[in-house]
Amino acid sequence: MNRARFIAAAALTLLSSAAGAQGDGEAAFRELYRELIEINTTLSVGDCTAAAKAMSARLSAAGFAASDLQLLGPADHPREQALIATLHGSSPKLKAVLLLAHIDVVEARREDWQRDPFKLVEENGWFYARGASDDKAMAAVFTDAMIRFKQQGYQPRRDIKLALTCGEETSEQFNSVRWLLENKPDALRAAFALNEGASGELDAAGKPVALQIQAGEKVYEDFTLETTSGGGHSSRPAPGDNAIYRLAAGLSRLAAYQFPLALNDATRGYFQAQSKLVAPDIAADMQAVLKDPPDAAAQARLWAANPMWNSMLRTTCVATQLSGGHAPNALPQRATANVNCRILPGVAVADVQQTLVTVLADDGITVRPSPEPVVIGPAPPLTPQMLQPVHKVAATIWPGVTIVPSMSTGATDGRFLNAAGIPTYGLSGMFHDAEGSHMHGLNERIRVKSLMDGRRFLYEVVKIYGSQK
Repeated sequence: MNRARFIAAAALTLLSSAAGAQGDGEAAFRELYRELIEINTTLSVGDCTAAAKAMSARLSAAGFAASDLQLLGPADHPREQALIATLHGSSPKLKAVLLLAHIDVVEARREDWQRDPFKLVEENGWFYARGASDDKAMAAVFTDAMIRFKQQGYQPRRDIKLALTCGEETSEQFNSVRWLLENKPDALRAAFALNEGASGELDAAGKPVALQIQAGEKVYEDFTLETTSGGGHSSRPAPGDNAIYRLAAGLSRLAAYQFPLALNDATRGYFQAQSKLVAPDIAADMQAVLKDPPDAAAQARLWAANPMWNSMLRTTCVATQLSGGHAPNALPQRATANVNCRILPGVAVADVQQTLVTVLADDGITVRPSPEPVVIGPAPPLTPQMLQPVHKVAATIWPGVTIVPSMSTGATDGRFLNAAGIPTYGLSGMFHDAEGSHMHGLNERIRVKSLMDGRRFLYEVVKIYGSQK
């Protein structure tokens, strides 16, 4: 090829690449993502309603009717409204697919960050900002997918609903998913929901090796443990009558106790898949805990290797706060401890409370659950209808990647939906390295490529789900 023809061919390639990028709307997506990121949605000074309105305006410009765009929330929380958008399907009898993402973010102080946390910065292949990953990445991707569906004239079989919600990070103040379920249940009614909570794993060379799909999450519950005694002058201690010692002895028994191992579809699938990706000795231990009965020594080694693995295998309860006494020169009249439990899906809080009473083995230690209502839902099933689209799309984007079922040991808004009978799955298609996204921490980030790959993945997967019978 002569020089002139080479230059012409190179120019044509560049133009084709640019056209391709424009063809899938990447430039428009980047602007949408930037706008959402740069609207401060912290509890202290932010405004989820402003972000919801901005995304509603973009959906309206794409052709969504006003009747299909709702801003919902209580009057006493004017800055915490949620956006519900609906793309109507051709079969009204089919339940909807719900795309759930929270648009509120954790607090961030400019003086602590290397960059302004509320300005989207692209640097060396990374996006940096508060919410860059958690959870405005998925909120932007879902909103963008709805826009593209509308612009392309795509009509699914079943409705596709978008819910951009507020209060996931500060549920103790207000949570719009909980409020919607209690006050506007039709807004979230769906066959199932896609949510945050699962990502992908990159190896040291940056190659995608595992893509998670989350099915279920543990239940959060705090218990207050309390002992009392008559007290008195510290110079005259009585044998066996010290509230602090009594509570400490009970906590020591709790520290030595482990709840029994219990597997569900997600955790069984997780260890089966993960055993193909780890060192042979760890793989052998993972296979050993899948046996009946599970190998106790293997469990102990997995716990030592990675505490998260132990947490996925069983309910856990751990002391997190301790207080006692009222004066340095007086015997303590009272001692209390907070014990935080992360309970496996489907396990009753009352059963965990009774286990604590039994393990503490002291009727002088009272055990009181938190007065806040506990949300308990079963782990959603990993059916072929859920898994097949994930396998199909993942194979085209990341050939050879392993699909790994998982269960969250933390908590998301999925706990409210699962308890309401809406199976909720964590699925993002966004991969992270071993350092992670720094979510909730300083200099939160996401790889540009990971975000764009996740955008493609979720667009294609949602389209398949929307067309399912």
